[in-house]
Amino acid sequence: MSCSSSSGSEGEEEGFDSYRKGGYHAVRIGDPFSGGRYIAQRKLGWGQFSTVWLAYDTLSSSYVALKIQKSAQQFAQAALHEIEFLSAAADGDLQNTKCVVRLIDHFKHAGPNGQHLCMVLEFLGDSLLRLIRYNRYKGLKMDKVREICRCVLTGLDYLHRELGMIHSDLKPENILLCSTIDPAKDPVRSGLTPLLEKPEGNANGGGGSSTMNLIEKKLKRRAKRAVAKISERRVSMVGGEASSKTDRSLDGIDMRCKVVDFGNACWADKQFAEEIQTRQYRAPEVILKSGYSFSVDMWSFGCTAFELVTGDMLFAPKEGNGYGEDEDHLALMMELLGKMPRKIAIGGAKSKDYFDRHGDLKRIRRLKYWPLDRLLVDKYKLPEAEAKEFAEFLSPILEFAPEKRPTAQQCLEHPWMNVVSSQNKADNVESQMRNLHIKG
Repeated sequence: MSCSSSSGSEGEEEGFDSYRKGGYHAVRIGDPFSGGRYIAQRKLGWGQFSTVWLAYDTLSSSYVALKIQKSAQQFAQAALHEIEFLSAAADGDLQNTKCVVRLIDHFKHAGPNGQHLCMVLEFLGDSLLRLIRYNRYKGLKMDKVREICRCVLTGLDYLHRELGMIHSDLKPENILLCSTIDPAKDPVRSGLTPLLEKPEGNANGGGGSSTMNLIEKKLKRRAKRAVAKISERRVSMVGGEASSKTDRSLDGIDMRCKVVDFGNACWADKQFAEEIQTRQYRAPEVILKSGYSFSVDMWSFGCTAFELVTGDMLFAPKEGNGYGEDEDHLALMMELLGKMPRKIAIGGAKSKDYFDRHGDLKRIRRLKYWPLDRLLVDKYKLPEAEAKEFAEFLSPILEFAPEKRPTAQQCLEHPWMNVVSSQNKADNVESQMRNLHIKG
């Protein structure tokens, strides 16, 4: 859960039973926070631990994201943990150039359900997951992927090299564009007038009827979505046009982005958890419990870069007949990257669960190898040269040996990151021609 314009679980709501002692704080539009400095404008989203609101900062006359944590002790602890890392990131980035979400303020807010820790973050746009969905899982053009990768690597280089911090949950959901895909959702670009007091009929917090209206609206929305899904399924069953929708243009969408959600971050020299990272972006050393460092973030970055280029997750493991998700995950890695070196395969605290003493998987014996460069050409139809260049960039990041993976700084210097797109070349040629013309 972060400061996105569109956070929260797709198509779900947080559930009114969580608005109780120890749970969420009930917010109404126009509610003031921190002595009236911040005024709630509309809900942006929610997560297991918090709700996030668009708020107007009356001190700086700008829109911000207000994250209000549940009040129970464990949620307050989680908020303090995140504040520690966000504060360290903000303190070292006074110019706001490091591609990491900015913490503006934090405070406590007392409500009927207890005391809630609140974080004020800069307002950002949609997540890369939303961007991938918006693009109908088609895969982005390489120059756009490069632009995104440059921001993410800048953020990781800052966290790793300057702060000694491991993000430990990097994925498309936790990288937000600096502005929204839809300009109408951006309070500045859409020219939204800030609401500085409670709307009529909302003055005394008599929110009973408005809560009922909310529930009714949500039920209607769910019904609409269900009907839409059914009709979509029917169209695809009769071979209709569902799949032949026209491509959406990404022109005009600002690809600059920032790394967000520091709820699972840790210091490299003071780690909190053995099991980190979201399943599909989890590094092999985490599965095998053989210790980890900054290079786990690089593995997750590699998985994310592949997803941007193809629209598909790089690894999507499933339980099978007689084997679990972890073993399937390791098998998928080897099918793409080749056999795991025996020393690494048997070197972790959990290695014996998956590998025999020769370094072969115990329960998945037949692997179907499909190397990265061939996969990009054969399955995703990338031109040979483009696939080769991208695979040369990505393959070292997906090294089984963590110490062999390049750092974020090294990735920023890689030739693939510094390719001039044909459009830029054309623009340069055009400007050179204009200069010649002027001189002539």
